[in-house]
Amino acid sequence: MAKLYFKFGAMGCSKTAQALITKFNYEERNMKVLLLKPAVDDRDGVDAVRSRIGIRAGAAVVQAEENIYETYLNTYSDCNVVIVDECQFLTPEQVDQLADIVMERDVPVLCFGLSTDFTTHLFPGSKRLFEIAQSISEIKSVCTCGAKATVNARIDERGRIVTEGSQVCIGGNDRYVAMCRKCWLKRQARERGSV
Repeated sequence: MAKLYFKFGAMGCSKTAQALITKFNYEERNMKVLLLKPAVDDRDGVDAVRSRIGIRAGAAVVQAEENIYETYLNTYSDCNVVIVDECQFLTPEQVDQLADIVMERDVPVLCFGLSTDFTTHLFPGSKRLFEIAQSISEIKSVCTCGAKATVNARIDERGRIVTEGSQVCIGGNDRYVAMCRKCWLKRQARERGSV
């Protein structure tokens, strides 16, 4: 029986690399894979998924108001599995549509993404995945202190932590640093001159 999977972690934990490796593993078994990514994630090109270690693949782009279930039925119904990169940018309705693919078509859907934004609040798509996914697993990464990184700290051009702004700001190592919450709070205090 197919499941809806949510594999989450902080920036830099190899979510995209694992999504692309999973795609390769299915294709190696002669299975057809639908690789999706939200349109808002245009960092590596509109229709490309690229890992920091250099592996990449073309992807179908999900628009903000698109019905993923209808798109699957009309265009990709011959696919054996659906893999979604940067799933945090999906709407809750789109997550429900992915769940419909699992339930109605018995096709596994594997979602890879962040759980929280730079202020440690859940993204709407991730929140919905935590609510309905049948399998949830964390892909761990490490803070510079050695503790588990759980915060996606946004940094400005001077390397200072940003605590206000739009929830979505596309970027990589130039904009974000994965940190443990303790280091994140200590660094904010230091940058404010409190420590």
